[in-house]
Amino acid sequence: MTSTASSQPPYKQLRRPVTDRIVAGVASGLGRYFAVDPTLVRVVFAVTGLLTGGLALLAYPIMWFLMPEEPADAPAWPHPAQAAPPTVAQPTAAQPTVAQPTPPTYPPAA
Repeated sequence: MTSTASSQPPYKQLRRPVTDRIVAGVASGLGRYFAVDPTLVRVVFAVTGLLTGGLALLAYPIMWFLMPEEPADAPAWPHPAQAAPPTVAQPTAAQPTVAQPTPPTYPPAA
């Protein structure tokens, strides 16, 4: 029996990337998984670490240990499986355009 396995899994995977990392790639992997900027994840790590007196920073090495590393042949971010951002829809017959009011014109001063 033949298998038609694709290189892209049918679900999102939480992995540490090998290209976009500062320390271990945990924040970058979380950013990719939740589709947010990895810098935002790093800032959230820092703020929660300060607010909890450093207790929340224990999560980083735990996630470093638990999150698998992304394979070297994985596509670069953003992954091609993600859809492109929606574009502005052009008006159709079902969506008539609204006429914009024209500014008033005044007669020239005499």
